Amino acid sequence: MAIHTKNELEQLDSKAAFANHGVIATEDFVDPDELYKELIDRVRKYHPNADISMIEKGYNLARNAHEGQARKSGEPYIIHPLCVAIILADLELDKETIVAGLLHDVVEDTIYTKEEIAEEFSEEVAELVDGVTKLGQLNYDADKVEIQAENLRKMFLAMAKDIRVILIKLADRLHNMRTLKYMRPEKQKEKAKETMEIYAPLAQRLGISRVKIELDDLSLKYLEPDAYYDLVEKIDLRKSQRTEYINSLVEDVSKHIKAADIQAEVYGRAKHFFSIYKKMVNQHKTIDQIYDLFAVRIIVDSIKDCYAALGVIHEMYTPIPGRFKDYIAMPKPNMYQSLHTTVIGPNGAPFEIQIRTYEMHRTSEYGIAAHWKYKESGEGSTVVGEEEKLSWLREILEWQQEISDNKEFSSLLKSDLNLFSDTVFCFTPSGDVKNLPNGSTPIDFAYAIHSAVGNRMIGAKVNGKLVPIDYEIQNGDRIEIVTSQNTNGPSRDWLNIVKSSQAKNKINQWFRSQSKDENIAKGKELIINSAKQKGVELSDINKPRYQELVKNKYGFHSWEDTLAAVGQGAIKEGAVINRMFTAWQKDHPIKKTDEEVLAEHTAGDEEKIKPKSKNGITVSGLYDVSVRFSKCCNPVPGDEIVGFVTRGRGVSIHRTDCINMINLPEFEKERLIEAEWAQDSEEEGKRGGVYLTEINIYGNNRTGLLVDITRIFTEREIDIDSIHSKTSKQGVATITIKFGTQSREQLRSLVEKIKQVESIIDVERPRG
Repeated sequence: MAIHTKNELEQLDSKAAFANHGVIATEDFVDPDELYKELIDRVRKYHPNADISMIEKGYNLARNAHEGQARKSGEPYIIHPLCVAIILADLELDKETIVAGLLHDVVEDTIYTKEEIAEEFSEEVAELVDGVTKLGQLNYDADKVEIQAENLRKMFLAMAKDIRVILIKLADRLHNMRTLKYMRPEKQKEKAKETMEIYAPLAQRLGISRVKIELDDLSLKYLEPDAYYDLVEKIDLRKSQRTEYINSLVEDVSKHIKAADIQAEVYGRAKHFFSIYKKMVNQHKTIDQIYDLFAVRIIVDSIKDCYAALGVIHEMYTPIPGRFKDYIAMPKPNMYQSLHTTVIGPNGAPFEIQIRTYEMHRTSEYGIAAHWKYKESGEGSTVVGEEEKLSWLREILEWQQEISDNKEFSSLLKSDLNLFSDTVFCFTPSGDVKNLPNGSTPIDFAYAIHSAVGNRMIGAKVNGKLVPIDYEIQNGDRIEIVTSQNTNGPSRDWLNIVKSSQAKNKINQWFRSQSKDENIAKGKELIINSAKQKGVELSDINKPRYQELVKNKYGFHSWEDTLAAVGQGAIKEGAVINRMFTAWQKDHPIKKTDEEVLAEHTAGDEEKIKPKSKNGITVSGLYDVSVRFSKCCNPVPGDEIVGFVTRGRGVSIHRTDCINMINLPEFEKERLIEAEWAQDSEEEGKRGGVYLTEINIYGNNRTGLLVDITRIFTEREIDIDSIHSKTSKQGVATITIKFGTQSREQLRSLVEKIKQVESIIDVERPRG
């Protein structure tokens, strides 16, 4: 037996990866222009007459933007977006997606903005780049459930907006995994674990097997390097012998298929490393005990030919009972279709044969990506008939709205991603097919029919016989659910029995609905407290007439339903009070005029600014009025502003996006007044005039984070007025800094610089 050094194993691994995945395997740095030619060649393969002007423009902009930047490997940074674009071209995606792949790091790492991308290309490309940029700011930490779950929520919201955002992210992750050896060992483990738990299952959920397979193999390489390189070595030892055997099988199968007058393409396919490793671990076998290290694939023109080819195969070889799967009649949840059968080969060793049409093969390889057609018109891409394929995404989005607990959401999502690939097929009494996670029970089946069926379930029959509710459903079972109107609903013990995420969510939802009385009491308390805070006499407004207005606005049948919604947090108590008080105000108009209010104003304790001062505000129709900046949103020159006539303190100036102004009750909106910066206000800022403002900085806490942030202020000679910092139990730091700024432009530049600091999640200006 040959003993290989690690370097020799890595070379074998590189060759294997090249053979299995078709990647560009080279240790030498590639010339970007040569790589760009490779990109265009791949686009031409599936769209020979493509107008590549947009792609060329995207490449030139990305190359100029990333000029001088390098990756950890030392190669020019432009190599990464080019490789991402090539992966997207291999998936035969539209030109907007490929351009967004070229530009996916431009907004995050260079001076270009989303608005500039939209102007140079299109709003569609800009939205794709922006979506990937936001996903790139997510930090994965398997030990911090709150952060991880929130990041997963953002990812699925991005998917709902445009699934191509996730396709670009998958391509980005795939190339990063291909070049992971240049990262620190602990970073390699972290990225590999994230890929194994989130991105590989996500690729399979989207049906993109070619990406899923490679992500699995690369994750295994860094999570279990000893097992991985042992596989590489052992598989290489018998490569020539196995290749000879596969070729003989392919030749034999091709001859019989042709004799049956079936047009087909037949070839052998080696199983990927992770699939072999999983089988070894699950079945406690060595590689010598695993015979089906490869499969023969038959691709035909029609479904009729699929079953005809299956008949030929079963006539040629002895099929192994229980190893036949018809995914054509009963597709997998990700719409995968194929016939799988395991037969005994000429030498007595079993091997698998897969039979599918060309369209099924395309769907298997490209998944959801197969439904984006490259368009020359530049009007964007259209996807037709994706409702069924993305039904699971809609279900996850419903969970996001229904499940407030991040730990529960994360658990359900991971369960859904990891369980869906192993499915069991069963039938309703009327013959409809249902596919459920392997190990599912009649309870899972009941909730798959409807939540009402699950909630009323008292028993189940399988193939005409009563079974216990924890019976494990088998392929082909015919299931009938026994229900009763007198049941008290599901038991909490069911949560330990069911396998599907859908059933768990619906059971939890039922128990949440049982807390209605508690929510009503909490809603009443919140309404009372809100009225006190706003100085509103609750007894005046809490009348049927005003309650009716709120019920109609939110679509509730009763006032109790409204209170329960407030108690549950579905609607804000402040919005309810504002609605009722506005209506009450109309019935009881205030007799005091704005002029009287202004006449009564007194000097406030905050900085006053006269319209004629050098950093003044022009207020429409009013002169010599006390004008002050609001502390809730801290406007600075360049912000769009509005004035609010206060009771007794003149006019306060707010940003137009201030939450307090947006949520102003109707009866207060008559106090809004036009205001604008004096023409010389920005000039004053340039000469050194300072305006107090505030920002909130969110980041994963680490040693030196505050030092790195304050250094930016020092470098820019910006005086800090105050700093307040706190860290949550999940390790997220919130840092609030008050400081003086000269203009909105200076503030924007500062915020962009802070966002580039390591561990920073987001930076925002408070809006009230």
